[in-house]
Amino acid sequence: MNLANWLRRVAARAAERPALFAGTRLVATYGQFDTGAAGFAGWLRDQGVAAGDRVALYLPNAPDYLIALFGIWYAGAVVVPVNAKLHGAEAAFILKDSGAKIVIATGTHVAALQEASVEARIVDAADGLPQAGPVLPASRGPDDLAWLFYTSGTTGTPKGVQITHGMLMAMALSYHADVDDVREDDATLYAAPMSHGAGLYALMHVQMGARHVCPVSGGFDPAEVLDLAAHFGRAHMFAAPTMVTRLTAFAQAQGRDGTGLRTVVYAGGPMYVADIIRAQAVFGNIFVQIYGQGECPMAITCLPRADIADRDHADWMNRLGSVGRAQSCVEVAISDAGGRILPVGTQGEVIVRGAVVMPGYWRNPKATAETLQDGWLRTGDLGVMDAAGYLTLKDRSKDLIISGGSNVYPREVEEVLLRHDDVREVSVVGRAHPDWGEEVVAFVVGDVTEGDLDALCRASIARFKAPKAYFFVQELPKNNYGKVLKTELRERLGRRA
Repeated sequence: MNLANWLRRVAARAAERPALFAGTRLVATYGQFDTGAAGFAGWLRDQGVAAGDRVALYLPNAPDYLIALFGIWYAGAVVVPVNAKLHGAEAAFILKDSGAKIVIATGTHVAALQEASVEARIVDAADGLPQAGPVLPASRGPDDLAWLFYTSGTTGTPKGVQITHGMLMAMALSYHADVDDVREDDATLYAAPMSHGAGLYALMHVQMGARHVCPVSGGFDPAEVLDLAAHFGRAHMFAAPTMVTRLTAFAQAQGRDGTGLRTVVYAGGPMYVADIIRAQAVFGNIFVQIYGQGECPMAITCLPRADIADRDHADWMNRLGSVGRAQSCVEVAISDAGGRILPVGTQGEVIVRGAVVMPGYWRNPKATAETLQDGWLRTGDLGVMDAAGYLTLKDRSKDLIISGGSNVYPREVEEVLLRHDDVREVSVVGRAHPDWGEEVVAFVVGDVTEGDLDALCRASIARFKAPKAYFFVQELPKNNYGKVLKTELRERLGRRA
């Protein structure tokens, strides 16, 4: 079934229900939301977009994002969400690799794409999405692609994760079963990028006819979030742990209690036990943690609000440090390097299988074969599972840096820095940061200045990926095989703290 049918059904039974808001201003009812999506789909059809074709969204958070999202599905096409924070050159790679026919953008994003000379047709939606005669939702099966999500790999080359209509339906149904109960009088706040988890969570809120609120700031501003929650009531928000800690600090400083916030689902990086205890003391029992990956979006495990709030449980502190138990639509296990399932309490690689696991990477059989083995998705994360099924993540087998909820892959940054003729060697690692979880830093061998490297990064990658500090060294520590010892570099950072 096509996901667009969920929107069409709500519009059919409750066309006048408020749907899309820019701040507190109503932009569209569900009837108008549906008409806009169907009309945009009609325009896409007129442009030659057929079922299975890719259409990219390089947009900041706004009501039109949701209209375009469902319009693309209405047409039977595949959404390619591009993080609005990405550099134009990075967006251009995604557009080329995905084979997107059309990219919807606005403002500076249009200029960035033009400068990058993309092949896809650029449509400036600054004055709204183009419309034509509305169409009915195209016929789509559970194995048909709905969302092509690009996530960087350890090689630094982004890979397209194929996400199907069936996967997203299973994710949404598991959300209702394991994460939260959505009602029509809920309001979901899009303070995190719609190109990621926040956008995926639009599905279950559309399904139930809830309200969708885009902050006027276009992003995360603690004061704005609290004001909107107080205005709308029963507010839901998806947030990175760093957003939770910033929201808590702001509320404490301002003497606010988060009136109107009903649920905050956090994921995308480590949440320290002290931080979630502090947050709950300020806001109450509103927090839920989930663990997922692009390859199994939002649906590996869940630590529900009851577990986070149950201070009387003998294992409460350990559970707070975990990511919860397997969601209903998947199996989760711990394996050794050979794929053998390990017993309870043994550390190994987290593996998962089920209805939300991707069928593979877009046109990348080698990466697919490395990641999907014997029916299991190898997550690359190391963890331990206890006898009650609670999973605690211990480390990442890859060198992923998570800064402010955004993924940064060191190899990608290293390759940019090595473009400078005077950089001989470089190694990028994450350094603990009180607000962002981690920040990117670089150890550099070469005769070059910070200003030169900053200019190179500004011209090549998104600002959040650029190193926040450089350490110039005579040589990098290596093992007998010539591999850089990043563990030693992290230890050096710890000694500098």
